[in-house]
Amino acid sequence: MNIAYQGKTKTGKEIIVRYLEMADLEKMLDFINDLSDEKTFVRYQGEHETVDSEKKYLEGRLEAIKSGETVHLLVFCDGKLVGASDVHMMDKTEKHIGMLGISVSKNFRGEGIGKILMNLIEEEAKKKLSNLKMITLGVYFTNTIARDCTKKWGLQSMEYYQTESAGTVSSRTRF
Repeated sequence: MNIAYQGKTKTGKEIIVRYLEMADLEKMLDFINDLSDEKTFVRYQGEHETVDSEKKYLEGRLEAIKSGETVHLLVFCDGKLVGASDVHMMDKTEKHIGMLGISVSKNFRGEGIGKILMNLIEEEAKKKLSNLKMITLGVYFTNTIARDCTKKWGLQSMEYYQTESAGTVSSRTRF
């Protein structure tokens, strides 16, 4: 088990942050499907992944970690997956850009897990992604909590654009 952090949330809950493993398949499946059911600020809006599709995704992520194209951390509290974050490298003319993803389970938001994850994923990305020069994060314009967090993390807002469902903010930071 490759642990990146062990500590407590704002309210004293014990958490472990570590790299994902093949054994996380069922927990990752439950995590993404729970987020999708919530119909919150994620691309999934009620759709469910299957064991087969999640296994394929996980195998791809593990290969990308091995080849130095991705860092991917999971947060556990009492054995339950409650948060995830990754930075995966883009390609071609954007091969210096890492795309950030971050999500926290509904019942664990406001605990400081996002802040912990953001700091850890950036630190891991800088160490392990050799081409990384910039991180970009897309958030829905209507997700004011995420927009405020991007400011706290020092990400600079680069562009705003409308989609059918909501406007999107893309934030970027340089190292």
